[in-house]
Amino acid sequence: MARALTVSIDAMGGDAGPSVVVSALLKAVQRHTDVGFLLHGDEAGLAPLLARQPRLQGRVTIVHAAERVRMEDKPSHVLRRGKDTSMWHAIDSVKRGEASVAVSAGNTGALMALSMFNLGIIEGISRPAIATIWPTLKGQTVVLDVGANVGATDEQLVDFAVMGEAFARAILGLKHPSIGILNVGSEEQKGNDGVKGAAQILRASNSPMRFHGFVEGDDIAKGTVDVVVTDGFTGNVALKTAEGTARLIAAYLRQSLKRSLLGRLGAVVAAGALNALRRKLDPRANAGGIFLGLNGVVVKCHGGADAVSFASAMDMAIDMARADLNARITADRGRIAAETAGAQAGDI
Repeated sequence: MARALTVSIDAMGGDAGPSVVVSALLKAVQRHTDVGFLLHGDEAGLAPLLARQPRLQGRVTIVHAAERVRMEDKPSHVLRRGKDTSMWHAIDSVKRGEASVAVSAGNTGALMALSMFNLGIIEGISRPAIATIWPTLKGQTVVLDVGANVGATDEQLVDFAVMGEAFARAILGLKHPSIGILNVGSEEQKGNDGVKGAAQILRASNSPMRFHGFVEGDDIAKGTVDVVVTDGFTGNVALKTAEGTARLIAAYLRQSLKRSLLGRLGAVVAAGALNALRRKLDPRANAGGIFLGLNGVVVKCHGGADAVSFASAMDMAIDMARADLNARITADRGRIAAETAGAQAGDI
C-alpha cells in the first residue's frame, strides 16, 4: 500500500525507552493504515522488539542511531555533539523529506534546539512556541506558549495568537476560535507592556480573528476562550500547577472512597461516573507539547509517557501534517504583519 505520509520517531527518548514506543506503534498502525514509520535508535535493541510484533512488519523501518539524548543533556551540548543521536536523526529525516512529522519523548530543550537548527522557523514568525490542549468545562482550549520562551515581546505574543488560532481551526475543527491573552486582570490598563502591546495590535487588525481580550488564570479551565496566549514561563507554571491540582483531586477522591465501607459501596454504585471523570483527567490522552512555528511538524510527548500517551502524540502529529497547518500560519501572520506595517507608515 502507498503511504500517505511517514512519521519519524525518536525511539530512545523518554523514561521508559523503546518498549513503550513499540507498544504505541501497535496502536498507531491500526488507526492509520496508510502511514509508514521510521524508528530511530539502536538497531541491536530495536530489531528483537519489532521481530516479536508481526503486525509491524512492512510498516516500520529501523534507522540506526548509535547514541541517545539524555534528559540531563544541555541543548548546546546536543547541538555540538549530538549528530549521531536518535533525536537528531528523527528531526533530520523531516528536514530531508524522508518523513512528514517527528515525535519524541526526549529532552524538551534539546528537541526544540535541534528542531530550530535543522528545520528553521516559518517566515514571518519570530519564535516558535509549545502548545498544549487543555481540558475545560466547555471542551478543550489551546494554550501556548508552555515552555519554549521564558519571556515574550508583543510581536511574539501576536505570533503565538496566530499559530494558536490556526491550530484550533485545523485540529479542533473550530471555524472561528476566540483568542485571549493571559493577564493579571481583564481590564485594559493592567499587565506589562508586552501583553498590552499585543492586545493593541490584535484589536487594530482587520483579520477575521476573534480577539476576546484579556483573560485570567481561572478562565483557562472555564473555557472562556478557545486559545489562551501567554509567555513560556507563565504558561509552564500554569500547566504544572494544573497537572498537580488534578493529581491532588484524584488522590483525595481515592482516599475518601476507601475510608469507609459506605464509601466503597458508593464507589461501586458510581463506577460509571467515576470512570468518566478518570478519563477526563487522564493526562495520557493529551499529546504533550506541540511545537508550532517550525518549518516542519514536531510533537513532544511526555517524558514519562506510556503507550497510550505516545500513540496520542503520533495521532496529533499526523493530524497536523494532513491539515497543512504551516501554510495557514504563514498566510495569517503575513496578513497581520502587512496591516501592522501599513498602520505604522500611516502614523509617520
